Amino acid sequence: VRDLDRAATPAETAAMAREVEEALEAGAIGLSTGVFYAPARAATAHEMTAVGEPLRARGGLIAMHIRDESDAIDEALHEALGVGRALGVPLVISHHKLTGLANHGRSASTLHLLARAAQGQPVCIDCYPYAASSTLLIPARVSQSARVRITWSEPMPQHTGRELADIAAEMGLGLEQAAQRLCPAGAVYFSMDEADVQRILAAPGTMVGSDGLPNDVQPHPRLWGAFPRVLGHYARDLKLFALETAVHKMTGLPAARFGLAGRGRIAAGCAADLVVFDAARIADRASYDDPLAAPAGIDAVLVNGRVAVAHGVLMDAHAGMVLRRG
Repeated sequence: VRDLDRAATPAETAAMAREVEEALEAGAIGLSTGVFYAPARAATAHEMTAVGEPLRARGGLIAMHIRDESDAIDEALHEALGVGRALGVPLVISHHKLTGLANHGRSASTLHLLARAAQGQPVCIDCYPYAASSTLLIPARVSQSARVRITWSEPMPQHTGRELADIAAEMGLGLEQAAQRLCPAGAVYFSMDEADVQRILAAPGTMVGSDGLPNDVQPHPRLWGAFPRVLGHYARDLKLFALETAVHKMTGLPAARFGLAGRGRIAAGCAADLVVFDAARIADRASYDDPLAAPAGIDAVLVNGRVAVAHGVLMDAHAGMVLRRG
């Protein structure tokens, strides 16, 4: 087990590279990093490149949750782009966003940076359609958010679903001190700007992902609501883009970016992965207070040609299959 505060040794790096090679041989699509989090945040760009070296020969991609999505986002994006260039493989920036009240509006700059980079290397992004993020409760981050809501707490589960500010007031503590008492825990951070969310979501080449956390006791509503929210709220109601564009951002585009052959299109020879929905009624109903509410307007879901869900009732829990590279 590696220390949390140091980079890997050459032997450890070589061992991780061998594990990547074995995974690619078994059909993995690529490598995903999370250098925002411990222990991966101790990794250097050189280490990430060395660990990802097997991707080059096998045509894999690298998906990166970048090191910083706040004040140092430009530096973090340049680091990720540099790793992608060094490996010579496609790069996916996972759920691009700007966090922290001081960074609202900076998406115009980051999208320009990424568009310029895309002229010289394969790079794309995904995002989820909400102005709040969710991850582990990190006490040092709470001051960057307008609000913080607890999704689970190991030592104090009674506070699940509550606002951190209310909990802190009851404890007679500051927000960071109260957060420390609740850890290990998860949280929803209301730290993003809706204008940034829309600008990123509408950018050409942006894929839609939920980034849902199914094991949270009181999860972010994106787990159940992300895709119907794009189809209903953003495409139909706000007319941010056409319905066909919305569908492509969550089907054909990701399938092409991740090399999922025979997926993401309605065409002869493709798998029959279909969602039957009413474009006039589809809507996300999951909220921060009721995050597990099912969406409206979806009649059926077919996976590999088999009806998996019909009118909200699970019909076939095993219609899916493992998708391997190539």
